[in-house]
Amino acid sequence: MDDYAFQGKGNARLQGMRPSPADLEGLLERLYRTYNRAWFIHPDPLEFLHFYPETPDREIVGIIASSLAYGRVAQIVNSVSAVLALMGPSPRGYLEEASRETLTRSLSRFRHRFTTGGELIDFLLGIREVIRAHGSLHGCFLAGYDPGGRDSTGALESFANELRKHMGPGYNSLLPCPAKKSACKRLHLFLRWMVRRDEVDPGGWDGISPARLVVPLDTHMHRIGLSLGMTGRKAADLRTALEITRAFREIVPDDPVKYDFSLTRLGIRDDADLSVLTDPGGFEHGSMNPMRGACNG
Repeated sequence: MDDYAFQGKGNARLQGMRPSPADLEGLLERLYRTYNRAWFIHPDPLEFLHFYPETPDREIVGIIASSLAYGRVAQIVNSVSAVLALMGPSPRGYLEEASRETLTRSLSRFRHRFTTGGELIDFLLGIREVIRAHGSLHGCFLAGYDPGGRDSTGALESFANELRKHMGPGYNSLLPCPAKKSACKRLHLFLRWMVRRDEVDPGGWDGISPARLVVPLDTHMHRIGLSLGMTGRKAADLRTALEITRAFREIVPDDPVKYDFSLTRLGIRDDADLSVLTDPGGFEHGSMNPMRGACNG
């Protein structure tokens, strides 16, 4: 499935010299300070989570928004908006009262790229049943989470299996299968949103260490990992995601996905180009720095 973040800008300029580890850490921190700000979120499906202050609502919004996060960003935002408009101010309250019949009347004609209304209905009913069984999506994830584990992949597989059990048989485009060792970018993106807390990621899920998170690997992050020597693998699969995560963990042991949002701004914003990764000086002195006049006037 297509990556909603990467639009292909600046690809050819990623072939320069790699920054040294010390330079890379400094560059990543500058990118974080520049781009990890609320006003850089739009357009991104993450923006919807900030409208829901209560975690029981936010986790539902997050799983819906992340699961629809494939294709063009404008289409993603439109699709997520349509689903959330139906659910009203409390998605948790809506799901508690919804039946298959009411969902079918409202969503049978829904379409997002490969995702059908029937898939979305099964997905929402699966979410509802998981909440009934565990009290929340958070509770379901914690049931399979090992605080001493190396990363979150085992808990994520258990979480996906529990959702799938309540969704009915057959393939559903909204729920990847971690057991197949794909990167499962959308599920890891959901975890990043719900576990981390800063100006961009709203958090809400306690009891899960950001140190256990895995980089949400897509075409964009794979190119970055290759260009920086964090991986040499050509497949954007789970193994590659773990290799890139380990490289970021060497820089920020307690928060290896800290730079994910900032890095995904490169290559999609007019004021940011992927070549900054191989030409750090351009960030400070050229058009890569959006603070150079971008907010003036």
